[in-house]
Amino acid sequence: MTTTTTMTGVKDGTGAPVFHLTEEHDHDGGSTVIGFWMFLMSDVLLFAGLFAIYAWLGGHYAGGPSPSDLFRLPLVAANTAIMLLSSFTCGLGMLETGKGQAGAALKWFGVTALLGICFLYNQVTEYEHLQQAGATYQTSAFLSSFITLIITHSIHVIVGVVWVGVLALQVFQHGLIEANRRRVLCFSMFWNFLDITWVCVFVFVYLMGVLK
Repeated sequence: MTTTTTMTGVKDGTGAPVFHLTEEHDHDGGSTVIGFWMFLMSDVLLFAGLFAIYAWLGGHYAGGPSPSDLFRLPLVAANTAIMLLSSFTCGLGMLETGKGQAGAALKWFGVTALLGICFLYNQVTEYEHLQQAGATYQTSAFLSSFITLIITHSIHVIVGVVWVGVLALQVFQHGLIEANRRRVLCFSMFWNFLDITWVCVFVFVYLMGVLK
């Protein structure tokens, strides 16, 4: 909210103009972005907690399979490449948004969503592999913490893919108005956060798990 000084046509007893302080609400959406940053910080705490739980329980196999028995690094590396590429296409979408090119922006965000779907498909493939190997929540503390972490991240990716669809509808209806630009910015922050989180999963869960 900003305060401005305006002059009215009223004069006081001496003939001098009377000035009034008026308040104008700033509709630049700054509070929306701040609120979304707070949401992201809460998500950071969520994943930090899940990583901490995995670090504590990840070595408890209860006689079941270990990470080196289950993890398929080529598939995980491919998924990591997909997530990194999706962040790149998301960035291209942001650049087109800055230029006011709604069609080009939606094209790149559509590619981002498509890559997200490919990522989810690979995640389902991996989960089926775990099921076939008899690796479930109940098998060990390691698998309980691992599966919880992976599924939580996958749910966030699903949210991101759905978000792209909602954004597309809003941009088709109203174009790149200021409100939609803010929504695009929030989506970009969310998606890049998912990318960074997955890189951490790849390094600290998959890679270090196989190298133990």
